[in-house]
Amino acid sequence: MEGADEFSKYRSPLVSRYASKEMAYNFSDRKKFSTWRKLWIYLAKAEKVLGLPITDAQIQEMEAHADDIDFAMAAEEERKLRHDVMAHVHTFAHCCPSAAPIIHLGATSCYVGDNTDLIMLRDGFDILLPKLARVIDRLANFAEKYADLPTLGFTHYQPAQLTTVGKRACLWLQDLAMDMRNLQRARDDLRFRGVKGTTGTQASFLQLFQGDHDKVEELDRMVTEMAGFKKAYLVTGQTYSRKVDVDSLSSLASLGASVHKICTDIRLLANLKEIEEPFEKEQIGSSAMPYKRNPMRAERCCSLARHLVALMADPLQTASVQWLERTLDDSANRRISLPESFLTADIILSTLQNITEGLVVYPKVIERHIRHELPFMATENIIMAMVQAGGNRQDCHEKIRVLSQEAAAVVKQEGRDNDLLARVQQDPYFTPILGQLDALLDPKTFIGRAPQQVTRFLSEEIRPLLEPFKAKMDVKIELEL
Repeated sequence: MEGADEFSKYRSPLVSRYASKEMAYNFSDRKKFSTWRKLWIYLAKAEKVLGLPITDAQIQEMEAHADDIDFAMAAEEERKLRHDVMAHVHTFAHCCPSAAPIIHLGATSCYVGDNTDLIMLRDGFDILLPKLARVIDRLANFAEKYADLPTLGFTHYQPAQLTTVGKRACLWLQDLAMDMRNLQRARDDLRFRGVKGTTGTQASFLQLFQGDHDKVEELDRMVTEMAGFKKAYLVTGQTYSRKVDVDSLSSLASLGASVHKICTDIRLLANLKEIEEPFEKEQIGSSAMPYKRNPMRAERCCSLARHLVALMADPLQTASVQWLERTLDDSANRRISLPESFLTADIILSTLQNITEGLVVYPKVIERHIRHELPFMATENIIMAMVQAGGNRQDCHEKIRVLSQEAAAVVKQEGRDNDLLARVQQDPYFTPILGQLDALLDPKTFIGRAPQQVTRFLSEEIRPLLEPFKAKMDVKIELEL
């Protein structure tokens, strides 16, 4: 059985099947525990500068072993101590004997636990933001290319006035642009927990520095800066407020809602054969139906997006039940909900990048669908033209109403094509405008300002949003199916 160990226990498909290497690493044990060690080094360095009896040799010893983690020893220590932080203090101390007395000096478990979580959240956003920028870029190129291609609009999933393929893509882009701003804001709003002690009062550090408040404040500032944060939370309990997790994960859940809507639209359009996601040459759509081209990437996005939205309940409930300065019932939940939200968002964006880089449009199918519906939509144009030619609006309206209902019966009851145009051409009443019919039925006269809206929206709102990510725009993703 030894060789089959990997396959004898549950593995999260978010890691084993979907997520990128960088996001999987961001929430890995190696990143977590090596960050703990860095935080202990930052603390020791700052404490030394501020006058505590810590030597350069001790710090150099810690730095030399920052990534030298004996995971087996740490696991054994945790089995004995029932405390993950102390297990890693002991493991670190084992390879840093001279530094052992000053590792974790004055700190509480949340010094490493919470600060590391904040670093992982920040780094997680830094992985997601360029990926979201690339999706927006690909979709913007698509919108620009099809800015003036007329297509049936749908309200209630019933044919409505025409729009354009590019304008519809801008509806998707607008949602993603909101998500981009939300993610960026959530990332920039993150602060460091800093050096706050067991209940957030910094009492242990005030004792270490013999009542010197300025040194305690400077210690907090120095460690915060070393960890790459501009600010620390001025007040915490034992933990940073779990509302921070709510803020972070709500931006991801909102992204999940956007992606679900976009990919549902793509799935609906795939059914109409107007638009399809990319399809590999040897890909099989169905084991039983060889002709099928299933939108499996969009379906995957919808499937995972539901999970991302559902995860939002976790931080909301966790924040609501944090008694007084803290309870430990946040811990097990956060071990799952924080990484899973970022891992899920990560694979959704990678998959959506793949979809948006290869969307296939079928203009002839779109044109045929327009042809079936346009005669009904053109009735107002026909009435106006007849009035301009001297006709009476009420008479014309009644004529068109009767012919429209006859044509609708042909479509719905007999399953034949819309023949309203032929009926108009055969009715002598409409003789004065027969020469104008082609112009009156030109789809481009029904799309309003859609092309102009696309141009302005892309130039004013989308392209500026992508400027900070220009250097990362050409990255390709390897998508496993």
